[in-house]
Amino acid sequence: MIEIFLNGERRALPSVHTISEVVSALGLVPAMILIEHNGTALRRSEWPCTPVNDHDRLEILQVAAGG
Repeated sequence: MIEIFLNGERRALPSVHTISEVVSALGLVPAMILIEHNGTALRRSEWPCTPVNDHDRLEILQVAAGG
């Protein structure tokens, strides 16, 4: 288990090692979200190589289309 802060709330996740694994563990659709990791906005191409450690802070924003 790893403990992170997700959108300001403490959250325990199964053992994940990268941002991509967090997205998968949360069941999110990658094309519909933006992620900030410890205060740094990430490009989707960075997710597979960005490590996640205990107590990291993630802000995940859901993109919504509308009119």
